[in-house]
Amino acid sequence: MNKIISLEQAMDLVHDGMTVMIPGFMGVGTPETLVDGLVEKGLQDLFIICTDTARPNVGIGKLIVNGQVKKLYASHIGTNPETGRMMNEGLIDVTLIPQGTLAERIRAGGAGLGGFLTPTGVGTVVEEGKQKIVVDGKDYLLELPLRADVALIRGSKVDKKGNIWYNAATRNFNTVMATAAKTVIVEAQELVEVGEIDPNNVMTPGIFVDYIVRGNA
Repeated sequence: MNKIISLEQAMDLVHDGMTVMIPGFMGVGTPETLVDGLVEKGLQDLFIICTDTARPNVGIGKLIVNGQVKKLYASHIGTNPETGRMMNEGLIDVTLIPQGTLAERIRAGGAGLGGFLTPTGVGTVVEEGKQKIVVDGKDYLLELPLRADVALIRGSKVDKKGNIWYNAATRNFNTVMATAAKTVIVEAQELVEVGEIDPNNVMTPGIFVDYIVRGNA
């Protein structure tokens, strides 16, 4: 199967109202070409799962400013004043999740787990609406798994079977999000032949990747 498709073909796989995972932190590791594709297509009512909303004109911030996001799960929105403004005006439904908890909820979704217990957030607003379980006299919150319709990820080097290597910090949430979506599309900063990535350096096996789009590296 040839996994390489055009940006236009990739955008045909994403529709209004979908849940979309987008990795990166402050734009580092974010698939900018794919995000720009979402902006250009003008998709609406998206539910975005991400670590942060970067800045107004960087990465996911473009979707925020363009009014395309209806619901947001993130760990940090402080560097994008538009996210805060739109949240306060009721234009975006924002849920803030501790970053470690967010990562583990996505991992649980990818692993097919029913959830996990964590002490993080006990006694704070984080526990509101969640089941509290006592184990050996200690309180834990039951955190449920997260999955998405589509994960848009970015690889520093990607072979034609979808095996991925990430450079340094660009790895961040890319690896875990690749396991937790029905459809995974990777933006390849550099596209190489199969075998050009040392198997020991493969960070996301191609079995998790459905489609590859050439990035504007």
